[in-house]
Amino acid sequence: MANGKANAHRGSKPISRRRMIQIGGSAILGLDAARLLHAAESRERNGIVPSADCCIIIFLNGGPSHLDMWDMKPNAPDGIRGEFKPIASTLPGIQVCEHLPRFSRLIHKGTLIRSAHHSVNNSHAAAVYCGLTGHDRGEFGGGAKGTDNPAIGSVVGLRRPPVTPIVPYVSLPYITAEGAGGPPQPGFFGGWLGRSYDPLFVLKDPNAADFGMPELSHPAGIDRDRFRKRRSLKETLAGFPDGLADDRRLRDLDRFQARAFEMLASPATQAAFRIDREDPRVRDRYGRNIYGQSVLLARRLIEAGTRVVTISWAPDANATWDTHGNNFNTLKSTLLPQLDAALSSLLDDLIVRDMLKRTLVVVMGEFGRSPKINAAAGRDHWNFGYGLFLAGGGIKEGYVHGSTDKIGAHPSSDPTTPAEIIATIYGRLGIPANLELKDQLDRPLAVVPHGEPIEQIIA
Repeated sequence: MANGKANAHRGSKPISRRRMIQIGGSAILGLDAARLLHAAESRERNGIVPSADCCIIIFLNGGPSHLDMWDMKPNAPDGIRGEFKPIASTLPGIQVCEHLPRFSRLIHKGTLIRSAHHSVNNSHAAAVYCGLTGHDRGEFGGGAKGTDNPAIGSVVGLRRPPVTPIVPYVSLPYITAEGAGGPPQPGFFGGWLGRSYDPLFVLKDPNAADFGMPELSHPAGIDRDRFRKRRSLKETLAGFPDGLADDRRLRDLDRFQARAFEMLASPATQAAFRIDREDPRVRDRYGRNIYGQSVLLARRLIEAGTRVVTISWAPDANATWDTHGNNFNTLKSTLLPQLDAALSSLLDDLIVRDMLKRTLVVVMGEFGRSPKINAAAGRDHWNFGYGLFLAGGGIKEGYVHGSTDKIGAHPSSDPTTPAEIIATIYGRLGIPANLELKDQLDRPLAVVPHGEPIEQIIA
């Protein structure tokens, strides 16, 4: 369900957001008690004890420059080392960019991976899909499809539904397009699990004065008792054209409907989205911009019981972190200060609230940037070696995993794949890396077919 154009990627006539809510489309927002018990029993059978209850993924969509953030090479030749100065961090011997001063004082709370790599160097969509699902299918681009592997939030929402009536998986503030006007990128949707496992897309600016989610309120003129009487999917579908009731996109809705209506009436859900009630000083710390306030909203949702929140940091693949040109000015003036404020405030707040130990925070992009600075003062795509940061939720503190060579081009120790990273994330959330789930044709498919958790970074 989306606040906006979320359903356009399905290749058929879209059903409006409001109408999907009316027919129970917000059933993606919860599961019934029987499924909750089933999920608990499954965890017992799997022998997986989760060290994290929830996850916030800050996805730096476009490809952040590892060489200008947290894998700097100050001794590299001109044309490679870049313009920024490294500064000391709270990890002995580890330096980060001068434009990440607040993060430099919190980096010891997690693990920095410096040796990630995969096979995709051209297509953002293919690299995003690889980074977010662990499936490296090469340069197979294009938009999101129903045959894609499901997103982390989709799987977690199925296997570990919230214990309170609240949306399990939220993605904001954009459905990132593969280039301006292009199709939605894969990796954020329910894929072969079905559209009922898509996230709730929040496509309004949380920094806007009029931010709100009217989609989560009762329809005008309908009181709560009357609203609850409209739970029958059969009755609701009666107004649709013949045959639509059999649409496979809707077949899962009946079993989720009761919990969906609970969510719509949930005070926790309503309160989580009231970001205007947050202390203005806290909002200032996160940064008064769409991304800073999206990270703050993610914290509020996690506090209310949401399992996974993904922040996609770009309206389209080329808009923000894809710095083929003007790399240093863009990073210095906008991207790094915004990230520094939002990420450090999130970590601070989770620590103060004693939530970091059960909340997994992941900061990554689909690849890094090239060692060589191009003629446009930019860096190009670089999938051969890049970095990311994980903290909380059972991740080792004060650790650096892997390294790159002297120019930041290729791993020189502990090469790490997205499949291993995603398997680690799932494992911290209590889901085995070799889990098989059924698609809509009842076929068993592996969530992460290649890759085991990275034992060295687990606390």
